[in-house]
Amino acid sequence: MLKFTGHPIYDVGVATVTAFSGKRDPSELTHEDLSRMADFIEREYVEDPFRTFFTAVFTNNAWFFQTAYRRDPQERLAYGQRITRAYAEPRRNAEELCVFTGETASDNAFSKNTAPGRAFRQHIPLMTGEGLINFYPSGDVGLPVSGKAILCIQAFPLGCAKSGGKVLGVHSDRDAITLEFARKFLEYNLQSHNLAKAAGLKQLRDASMTPKTLLIDILLKYEELKSQEQDVEGISPSITAYHLTNHGQSNPLDRRNPPLEIYHLPMEITSFAITVSTRPQYRDEFRALSERAWRLEETSRRRRARVDRPKMNYLYEDLFSLPDNAPQFVRRYFLRIPRRRAYDADPRKYYSLSTESGLVSWKLTQLFLERVMLMDKERVEEIRKLGDNLAEYVAGENDRAFFTAFFSVMNYAHFRNALIKANLRHVRNGNPPLITLDPYITVFEEGYDIARADWRFSRDLVLIRMIEQLHKNGWLGTNKDILPDSEAAKEE
Repeated sequence: MLKFTGHPIYDVGVATVTAFSGKRDPSELTHEDLSRMADFIEREYVEDPFRTFFTAVFTNNAWFFQTAYRRDPQERLAYGQRITRAYAEPRRNAEELCVFTGETASDNAFSKNTAPGRAFRQHIPLMTGEGLINFYPSGDVGLPVSGKAILCIQAFPLGCAKSGGKVLGVHSDRDAITLEFARKFLEYNLQSHNLAKAAGLKQLRDASMTPKTLLIDILLKYEELKSQEQDVEGISPSITAYHLTNHGQSNPLDRRNPPLEIYHLPMEITSFAITVSTRPQYRDEFRALSERAWRLEETSRRRRARVDRPKMNYLYEDLFSLPDNAPQFVRRYFLRIPRRRAYDADPRKYYSLSTESGLVSWKLTQLFLERVMLMDKERVEEIRKLGDNLAEYVAGENDRAFFTAFFSVMNYAHFRNALIKANLRHVRNGNPPLITLDPYITVFEEGYDIARADWRFSRDLVLIRMIEQLHKNGWLGTNKDILPDSEAAKEE
């Protein structure tokens, strides 16, 4: 009966109706399923806690909130049924097609003194109000929608998470992901609704996590469960979350709390995150990193009372900054370099190679380079070989000075000189070169004597392999004093 169209608000609404009916495919829905959804909306939207909060999605002019109908519940019910039951009405308006489904638009008037089948801000989030001709073809106000579409959009907030006075709806190019998020949020909202009514409260509970953390947490748990059921890695989804409010008082220029925030995870990022969280060869190492990225309890007097703050995982949150922020991500989480000037609750402030060198993993780093940064495999292999050679040299010669220079030098000429000196020393002792010209250029230079703009990032990648190998052979265990966990090593 229903199908996904690619529009996020409509699709989340379809997924919500499907989840409410206990089905896994919207094509399986029946008129009885739509009727049960309409019954629930007509009964529960007119009472708190849904009534007050859902004005964040449909404004105070929504049919279930308008004060003009408080004294006449029957008139309000009739008004609501023109919206929620429009799918059951015969459709005669063949000239108007629904912008979401392509079906004939509804013959019902969703508002007073408006054309049949035309929807506005109080019916669909993020639109303009009645009477405004802006952004409509030929100045014909409102959007034509079908009865099925308007019902699904009314169900939309039930399949979203409440977060900071706004709703969080999640849409994906994989329909099963859209359904999973709508199902999870619907379950939470119904549970919160029942608890609020039992306690006489007028507000739904906020989600237990921040929006980005919640998105990653649900995605990874879902994919881990699916991998247990069927150990086949398919095409990774791309995901977009919409954190929105429809309140007219919202300032679109407010950077701290804009009315709409969009969080996008392309398939390169989800491919990496899903793989490291579900594949046995990566799972334990990634879990160790993510467990050390949860926000800590704050101890300052000013914030001590805020015990109800949603949980936040910095690693999950920083996935949304990729691939633009890849060098900082690698340095922070894979190389364990602490963050300077962080709040006490930020766990990254306490990262330390001297105590966490065992968390440094080339395996995770290599997958990150291939999946997220799409780095050429030849260059990745040259980085690995150089890391192995330098680790063997440092351990064999106990060259603490070279290790310190390689780790901390910030000038490219000084960095290259340190490598040349170590290479000469190694050759004079009757050994083959640590590195030859072509591999060196592949890793660190654009051409002869022209350093890559990201040569420090390349250095960090070599260091990850070096530290992993030096940890395994025990050299780091007896030389922890040279690990630069000082303030000089803490970089933004």
